[in-house]
Order: sequence, then structure tokens, then C-alpha cells
Amino acid sequence: MSHRLETPLPRGTPAEVFLVFLKLGLTSFGGPIAHVGYFRDAVVRQRQWVDDGQFGQLLTMCQFLPGPASSQLGFSLGLVRAGWLGALAAFLAFTLPSALLMVLCASAFPLLSGRLGMAAIHGTKLMAVAVVAHAVVGMATKLCPDRPRQTIALLAAIGMLFASSAWAQAVVMAAAAFAGVVFLRNVVAPPSSATIVVPYSRRNGSLLLLAFVALLVGLPLVATAEPHLASVAEAFYRAGALVFG
Repeated sequence: MSHRLETPLPRGTPAEVFLVFLKLGLTSFGGPIAHVGYFRDAVVRQRQWVDDGQFGQLLTMCQFLPGPASSQLGFSLGLVRAGWLGALAAFLAFTLPSALLMVLCASAFPLLSGRLGMAAIHGTKLMAVAVVAHAVVGMATKLCPDRPRQTIALLAAIGMLFASSAWAQAVVMAAAAFAGVVFLRNVVAPPSSATIVVPYSRRNGSLLLLAFVALLVGLPLVATAEPHLASVAEAFYRAGALVFG
């Protein structure tokens, strides 16, 4: 995903990545779309790990892949900053706080079933709308600065509202990509001070793709023979492999 320029991206340490994403994991609310806004503020505006053009490239790749885009984007940012250890540090630091809080909330759920508890939950839902809207506006000003890109984004959003399956979402994304090829040929890419260089071979990528397909095909067979833990793993893996967002 790179065309090599003279200056590569600056490198950091896994500890640095872990601390940045731990703070994000403790303070980022609102779901994957809102998380993207928090990520951009932390790694582009505050720390200049990447610029807006590179951040947009990583975001586009993560949106095209199945699974939660914010988790994939955090993993990718950790990867380009500090290699595999940085990627694992970003993933663990960002997801562990929410996992622990989820267990705590599940344990305390009987206390939230009353009127006050339900009112508090409804208030947090309303707050999430504002958080997501703030993130969307912030990203739109950078990624959709002109009328053609705004039109494609709007039509894609409308299509997603009516997309009732994972495959329909894939069709909408493919249509948006085709529209970009047709109508945005003369758009000049923003200047970038460095390029995204991922120092891993195509062989590694091919092996990981093979593992992805093998698990997608093999887990249902294992779940048939072992209908307990394997069936749970199969259900969640299939959802993660086929749902985009």
C-alpha cells in the first residue's frame, strides 16, 4: 500500500503506543465512528504520527475490511508506528478497558433494571448521538472537501441506510469506489511528508489470508462436532468476517 518517498514514517516504541491507546481506551465513547475522530485527534493533530492523507488511507482500508473499523484502525496505527508489538499494544490497550467495564456492567445489570437505571442508560444513548455527530463532522471537513466527494459520501450513506445485509454493504462500497474512479480522476491527492511502508512481504499476507479463509470454512465443521465452545467461536468469527462497519 505504499509508493516509497524519501522520508519514511517516524518510528516509535510499543510502550509509547500502549500509553496513547490506553488513554483512548479509557476516554473514547460513542462506538467505532466516534473512535475514528478520537484517533485522528490523538495521532494526527496532537502527535503527527501520520498526516491526514495517510490517516485517510488507513481508514479507507479498514472500512473496506470486515469487522470493527476502529479496532482495525488502532491496530494499523500501532503497526505503522512500532511494528507488530506496537499493533498488539494498541489493540490490547484500547479494548481491555471496555472489556473490563463490560464485565462490570453485566455484573451490575440487575441494579440498572429500575426506573433510574433505565433513565441513565437512555441518557448515555442520547450522548452517543452527539459524540458520533461531532466525529462525523470533523472527518467530513477533511475527507469530503468538495461537491463530488460530498455527493458520493451522501449517496453511500443513503445506500447504507437501506442495506439490510453484509453483502449489500459490500455492494455499496464497491459502487462508491467505482464512482470515485469515474468522477474523481482529476482530484489531486494531498501532499504527504512521508509514505506508509509496511515492512512485511506478500508471502506473509498470503499466509494470513489463507488462515482467514481456513477459519471461515473450518470453524463451522468443528462446531458441528463440538457444539459448545467451538459453536460460539464460529458464530462470532463468522460475524466478524462478514459484517462491515
